[in-house]
Amino acid sequence: MSIPSFTASAPSFAAHFQTPMPRALRDDAASMSHDAFLVRYAPSSGPVRLGHWLCTDVDRPASRLGPQARNYQATMAVGDRIGTTTAAASGPVSALTAMLHERGVSLEIEAFHQLPAVGGTATFIRGTDGVGAEWAMGWSDDVTQSALRAVIACVNRLSA
Repeated sequence: MSIPSFTASAPSFAAHFQTPMPRALRDDAASMSHDAFLVRYAPSSGPVRLGHWLCTDVDRPASRLGPQARNYQATMAVGDRIGTTTAAASGPVSALTAMLHERGVSLEIEAFHQLPAVGGTATFIRGTDGVGAEWAMGWSDDVTQSALRAVIACVNRLSA
């Protein structure tokens, strides 16, 4: 994950945003350093990893009428099982959660926030596996990749 490095003059993780953080994360974001916040909410390791991601409908016309599923393909690892999987869904986040479910990983997204920040977009999600619930963050200069990274971070936080 390529998250920009910030100088020591920034007092907290929240200082890098011009808009308010999700309410449930505000205290941690205001009191934690940039690195500490990332360690907690954007883990870079875990049993679930996402490799190649592709929307296979790139040649579909942009003027679709009404909601239509798009086709997505991903290479992912769950534990030591690595494989390619596909899903038809209304968007990349719903496709990824369907792919995870197909591989035995449950995730329901309860809250979703995307915020612009210095050097990219941060996506914050709160997800549950039916037993516990966690907040997680993904970061990228691409909004879709930011959201996908947040989903993977969330399932890894839930499995910790």
